[in-house]
Amino acid sequence: MPAPPVTGTDLHTMVIIGQIEGHMVLPPKNKTTKYEHIIPQLVAIEQNERIKGLLVILNTVGGDVEAGLAIAEMLESLSKPTVSLVLGGGHSIGVPIAVAADYSFIAETATMTIHPIRLTGMVIGVPQTYEYLEKMQDRVIKFVTSHSAISEEKFRELMFRTGDLVRDVGSVLVGKDAVNVGLINEIGGIDKSLRKLRELVQLKEAGMQMR
Repeated sequence: MPAPPVTGTDLHTMVIIGQIEGHMVLPPKNKTTKYEHIIPQLVAIEQNERIKGLLVILNTVGGDVEAGLAIAEMLESLSKPTVSLVLGGGHSIGVPIAVAADYSFIAETATMTIHPIRLTGMVIGVPQTYEYLEKMQDRVIKFVTSHSAISEEKFRELMFRTGDLVRDVGSVLVGKDAVNVGLINEIGGIDKSLRKLRELVQLKEAGMQMR
């Protein structure tokens, strides 16, 4: 008697954890996700005909803004169905990555921190530096608001809110808060995420068969 077919092998899982490492190399003791490793993986997923859908699991404190945006832009441009799941935290530049998927989930106790872009290290105090910072911030805002149900006005209000973070500017959203403001689609975990991804894959396949 032949063995039953292995189910779920056409769904790929990618995990983004720790700090997103970009142009600057972080110390070896830091838990990191290197964007130069993630980008080729996304290209390989797009080219692999066996992979029908992608689940992205996020537990990140954020990190390099350009690297995070590059991952989000690559994820958004995949032709295959994608679902994201925020476990623990999807902070800072992790927010655009979470909303870049076709559908997003967040665990009930997981958190997301929204705050203005911060510069670290030596900064050259010239107008061009601040213009660049503002343009990068606008890129983040436009990406998030165009890939979720949150309005630009609400996102900016959360980003620049005072009082939520001690000695800092920004907001912390816990589970349902992220759903209620329209940032994330739904509360859920692995089971719901995989079921939704399978549903999106089946919808895509049905649409292709009707052509």
